[in-house]
Amino acid sequence: MTDKSDNALLSLIGKRVPVLDRGFVELQDLMPHPATGVSGDLAIVSAARTSFLGEGKGDEKDRKLLNYLMRNKHTSPFEMVEFKFRLKAPLVTWWQLVRHRMASLNMQSGRYVEFEDDEYYVPAVWRKQSQSNKQASDGVIDPSDDEVLTKELVAHYERCYKLYQDALSKGVAKEMARLFLPGFAVYYTGVWKIDAHNLMRTMQLRIANEAQEEIRVYASAMYEHFFKPALPWTAEAFEKYVLSKPEA
Repeated sequence: MTDKSDNALLSLIGKRVPVLDRGFVELQDLMPHPATGVSGDLAIVSAARTSFLGEGKGDEKDRKLLNYLMRNKHTSPFEMVEFKFRLKAPLVTWWQLVRHRMASLNMQSGRYVEFEDDEYYVPAVWRKQSQSNKQASDGVIDPSDDEVLTKELVAHYERCYKLYQDALSKGVAKEMARLFLPGFAVYYTGVWKIDAHNLMRTMQLRIANEAQEEIRVYASAMYEHFFKPALPWTAEAFEKYVLSKPEA
């Protein structure tokens, strides 16, 4: 693999991918940065050899070593690559992302920033409760009920936002007025930084079929639009030795 920066990798920085109805995933930074001329895959194999960045032994040997690392779960070299994302997601998604505690996180604060009236997640469809899994959904409800529920949800958001605005107009502090807002549905924007090893662990769990749809779409966007283009050899080994294997 060439270790020269190219336009394709540079174009990932600042790229934004829409997710859900109002959310997005944006890559703010990548280490090693494409401008250094060192690919992420090469940074991983170089770290495994404890040599200087950019010092590879040719594509065939480097790729073979990377596959060896993934296959045998030698994870620390994968921590040498980092992704810094800016995400806009409903709280129901953040609620699950924060469980991955090896990431660094900084989020918008409702104490300082006033929420907008369109900052709520409205699902495209309403899913049924799974009969075999207490925490999962399975299938969708009747379309006629779907439309009614969506109208009721939007009306609920509008009423809650009016109560929020009324509280602000009475001089209530933003940190208290936000109690009127529907918690799980509010969109928050935050910066989420994570190394490649822990990002793979996140994606392994959150792309899985049993994961909640609202987290799956974010994990899939991070993987398909950013992880795979930035680390093609790593992604290939990840799919071969991790994603294709059920957890023990």
